[in-house]
Amino acid sequence: MIGVATTVLGVLVLLALPVAVVLVVLGITLSELYSFFPLLPASGEILWSASTEFVLVAVPMFILMGEILLRSGVAREMYEALDTWVNRIPGGLMHTNIASCTLFSATSGSSVATAATIGTVSIPNMRRLGYGPSLYLGSIAAGGTLGILIPPSINMILFGVLAEVSITQLYLAALIPGILLAGLFSLAVLTLCLLRPEIDGDTTSASWAERLAALRALLAPIGLFVVVVGSIYAGFATPTEAAALGVCAALLIALSRRALSWAALGEALEGTMRTTAMVMLIVLAAFFLNFVLVSIGLTGQITGAIADLELAPTTVMLCIIGIYLVLGCFMETLSLMVATTPIVAPVVAALGYDLVWFGVVFMILIETALITPPIGVNLFVVQSVRTGADAGPIREVMLGVVPFVLMMLTMIALLMLMPNLALWLPELVMR
Repeated sequence: MIGVATTVLGVLVLLALPVAVVLVVLGITLSELYSFFPLLPASGEILWSASTEFVLVAVPMFILMGEILLRSGVAREMYEALDTWVNRIPGGLMHTNIASCTLFSATSGSSVATAATIGTVSIPNMRRLGYGPSLYLGSIAAGGTLGILIPPSINMILFGVLAEVSITQLYLAALIPGILLAGLFSLAVLTLCLLRPEIDGDTTSASWAERLAALRALLAPIGLFVVVVGSIYAGFATPTEAAALGVCAALLIALSRRALSWAALGEALEGTMRTTAMVMLIVLAAFFLNFVLVSIGLTGQITGAIADLELAPTTVMLCIIGIYLVLGCFMETLSLMVATTPIVAPVVAALGYDLVWFGVVFMILIETALITPPIGVNLFVVQSVRTGADAGPIREVMLGVVPFVLMMLTMIALLMLMPNLALWLPELVMR
C-alpha cells in the first residue's frame, strides 16, 4: 500500500498537475484500490466540515492585512528607520535587510510578500553602496523566509489545522526560535564580512537625533504586531479574531497615511481572493486525502512500519528531517506542507515528540525549502525584483543563501538539543 501510494504520488507530481488535483486524484485512486466501502460519497460532508473550520477564517484575514500593508508604504519607512540603527555593524545594509524582514514578517505572515517587499526597497542600494551581490541578495531571500516562522504565520495556521494542534501554542512556540534564527542570520553576515571585507559595502552615518526621530516609522509595524499577536498571547482574542483586528488596524494605518485609494483597496481585495482560493483548494484536497489515508489504514501502517524498524526516536526524526530537506528541493512549500502533514504528524506523535515543538521544526524545514534550488520560491522572488543595473544571474542568489541554510540547520540542531527553546513560552503562558 505504501509503495503504491508513493508511486502514484511521484507520477502525478512528474506530470506537473496542479497540487490540489494531485491530492484529490491520489485520494480517489487509493480509495478505489484499498477501501472496503466507497469513500467518495462522504467527501461532501468532509469538505463542508473542513471548510467551515472557524480558525481558517484567519487565513484570508491575514492575507488581506498583508495586501493592505504592501500598498501603504510602511515597509520603506520601516527599512530606512532600521538602517539608522544597524548599518554601522560590519555587514551594514545586510543586517538592515534581516531586521526589516523580521519586523515585516511579524505583520504580513507571508514569506513571499516579505521577500518581495524588502527586496524592492533594498536592492537599489546594493550596487550604489558597493556590496557583493551574492550575500546581499541571500540576506533578502533568507530573511523573507521568516514570514513562515514568526507569528502571525499563515503556514502555521494551516499546520495547526491539519495536525490538530493549538494555533495559539504554535505562535507562542515560534516566537523565541524566530528571533534566534534572525540573530543567527545576522551572525553569519557579521562573520563573513569580518573574514571577507570586500563583500561589505559603504555605510551611512546617522546622529542620535536622527535615530531617535526614525523610531516613529517603527510605531506602525510594532503597533500592528502588538494588536495581532499581543491579543493572542494575552488571551484576549483567538487567532481568527486577532486577524480581524489586524485588518482593521492595517486599514487605519493606511488611511492615516492617505495611502489607500479605492483602486488600491480593490487590488488588495482581488489579491486576497486569488491567494485564498488557491490556498483553500489545496487545504480541502488535503483534508479529503487525509480522510482516505485514515480510512484505508495507511497512516497506521506507516506508523507501524517505523515502529517495527526499532530505531531510536532521534534517529527517525533525523531521517524525517533529511527527507524534508531533499523534498524541499523539488516541491513547492505549501504543497509539501499540506501533502505530508497528515502523514507525518501521527508518526511524530507516536515517537513521543510534542507536535507543538515539531510544528516549529517543520516551519524551519519549510523555510529551508523556500531557498534551496532548483525551485526555491524566494530565490525567484528576489531575482524577479532585480531590474536594470541590478540585474544578474540567479546563480548569485543561490550562492548567497548557502550560509543562511547552514544557520537554519543550526537552529534545528539547537531545537533538537534544547526543546524548551520552543516549549518554554507555551508552557509558561498556558499554565
